[in-house]
Amino acid sequence: MFEVFQMDADIIVIGASPAGLMAARNASRKGAKVMVVDKKEIIGHPTHPANTFFKGMFDRSNEPVDQSYVIKNMRGAYLIAPSGGRVAIESPAYFLDRLKFDEFYSKQTMDAGAEIRMGVDVTNVFRSKGVMNISTSEGVLTCSLVIVSDGINSKIASLLGLEPMKHPDDIAWAMEAFVEADGIGEPDMFEYYVGNHCPGWKSTYSPCGGNLATLGVYVRRHGKDVSPFFEKWVENFKKIKGIDDLEVLERSVGGDPIVTIPKQMLTDGVMLVGGAAGQSGIGYSMHAGQMCGDVAADAVAKGDVSARFLSEYRKRWNTEYRAEYVLGRIGLETLRKMKDNEIDNLMKTFEGEDFTFLSGTSLHRSMQLGLFMMKKNPKSLLAYRALLRKK
Repeated sequence: MFEVFQMDADIIVIGASPAGLMAARNASRKGAKVMVVDKKEIIGHPTHPANTFFKGMFDRSNEPVDQSYVIKNMRGAYLIAPSGGRVAIESPAYFLDRLKFDEFYSKQTMDAGAEIRMGVDVTNVFRSKGVMNISTSEGVLTCSLVIVSDGINSKIASLLGLEPMKHPDDIAWAMEAFVEADGIGEPDMFEYYVGNHCPGWKSTYSPCGGNLATLGVYVRRHGKDVSPFFEKWVENFKKIKGIDDLEVLERSVGGDPIVTIPKQMLTDGVMLVGGAAGQSGIGYSMHAGQMCGDVAADAVAKGDVSARFLSEYRKRWNTEYRAEYVLGRIGLETLRKMKDNEIDNLMKTFEGEDFTFLSGTSLHRSMQLGLFMMKKNPKSLLAYRALLRKK
């Protein structure tokens, strides 16, 4: 008699990110045997700088916000120009306890039937005789399909020869820290500062209650070490708020692939999701994880893990998000190339305005915003000439 080869799982997810957990949960709910492995010893620790989101964006994941992981409910955010002019964007938002958030969704994943193994470091992935082999610190694991969710510095995607991002040099590298000062956590609006003090994206102030808040910087095209920008931001923030005694506590680093645009999301027997696939935003990445998990489970059930079958995942993602990501890139590339005085002039067009009239898809909202700018201040549209600059 021939011995039947028994694989460790139908699907193995590498990386217990929110996107990876969603992929594992959905695939498990559809009947697949799923295992999640992560090199961290404790899920959610060390924490990732991504610890805030807006309800409208999280709603794309079709997941209800659970107050068990919310530290502070926010009213919205101020977008602040270099001159200090501000635009209020009122939309429900949340400051998260990221550890509790990750624990919340890991529990859902395990309740769906998936196994989660922490402290497992993956060193290689290869395919042999139709089986995916995963070399780990605990030996070789086998499965039919691998989902890679190990973040924007995806070692596994590189080993597999995949190019997940169209513009990998445009990752917004981040440093964030909890800070403590009297009453600094009381305001109910996030503050996002744009300008050449933080090239390519933003500096942030996120109150989280009482005397605690976080300060952060997200910088593009200036290398992974953005600590000089962070130190300058802390000093500038103290001047803006008139604070003499501010203590910088725990720091965290990471990156946001907000304008990198996903490129290769899959190959035979492999799917990429979350930061590893150049997908930005907690809610958006979780939705991508759900799509990924659903298609993965269907592939395993059909016994077809070819790139052709798995391409359904890419089609679904493109339908939902590609236009939005492209428009986002155009917007942030324009911002990166603009001078501070140009940003100031553009922001004046929006000061004091109510943007609740914006609705529909990202393309529809962009068209509505363009018509608003044309009606109120046609010259403001000239700001987008900056996109054509070589910089």
